[in-house]
Amino acid sequence: MKIRALLVGLLATAAAALGMAGTAAATPASPGDVGTMIVGGTNATQTYSFMVSLQNTSGGHFCGGSLIKANWVVTAKHCVQGKSPASVRARIGTTNRTSGGSYVAAAAIHVHPSYDMALVRLASSVAQAPIKVAASSGAVGTATRIIGWGQTCPSPGGCGAPITLQQLNTSIVADGSCGGIYGSVEICTSNPGGVAGACYGDSGGPQIKMVGGQWELIGATSRSGGGSTCAVRPSIYEDVPAFRSWISGIAGAV
Repeated sequence: MKIRALLVGLLATAAAALGMAGTAAATPASPGDVGTMIVGGTNATQTYSFMVSLQNTSGGHFCGGSLIKANWVVTAKHCVQGKSPASVRARIGTTNRTSGGSYVAAAAIHVHPSYDMALVRLASSVAQAPIKVAASSGAVGTATRIIGWGQTCPSPGGCGAPITLQQLNTSIVADGSCGGIYGSVEICTSNPGGVAGACYGDSGGPQIKMVGGQWELIGATSRSGGGSTCAVRPSIYEDVPAFRSWISGIAGAV
C-alpha cells in the first residue's frame, strides 16, 4: 500500500536543502508559450468543469490547474512563481483553450515554500463546479487520468499546444520508477506503453481518479521522471491530498 504523508511541514527543511529536480515537465514555459502537455492522449470525452487553463494577458496558455473552490485554483509552483497576479488569467470549464467556460483574472498567488505546489485566488467566483480533493492519492496500481493542453509530441519544442483538451488514462506506479521523487508528497505516474504521458505545457494540470462515480483530484503535474523527452519515463505529480493542511490554511477547508 502506498502511504502518503499528511504532515508536509515536517519535510519542508529537507526538501529545501535538496531543491526541486528540474527535468522536462518542471521547466516553466516562457510567456506566451506552452509548458507540459499530453503525448499519446485523445480529445477529451467530456467537459471537465474544474479544468483550468492558466494564460497570460494575451490569451497564451502556459500551464494547467484545477478549480478546488469557486475562486481557488491548485497548480504547480513553477508555473506561477515570480509572476504577478495581474499577469495571469484563468479559463475554466471548457475543452477549448481559446473559448468557452469562465475567463477570470487572478487576484493572488501563494507558492509552497519547499515543494512544486501553488494556489491561485481568482478575482471572482465562477459558476463551474470545483473538484473534490481526494482523501488520499491511492496505492500503486490505482487507475487515474491526466488532462491538459500540453505538447502532443515528445521532443522539446517539437509541436504546439492543441486547441482541444487532451486526456490519457494512466495509473500510479512505484516511486522507484521516477528519478528524483519525494515519495511522501509526490506521485509517480505511468507512461502507458512507454510512449504516452505528460509533456511540456501540462504542468500544474490535474491527475484525477474516479471515486463513487465522481472524479476526485489527486495530483498536479510537476515534471518528468527522467530526461527531457516526454513520455519515455513515468511523470511526477505533486500529491494534492498530502498538501491538504497547507491548502486549507490559505483557501479554507477542502
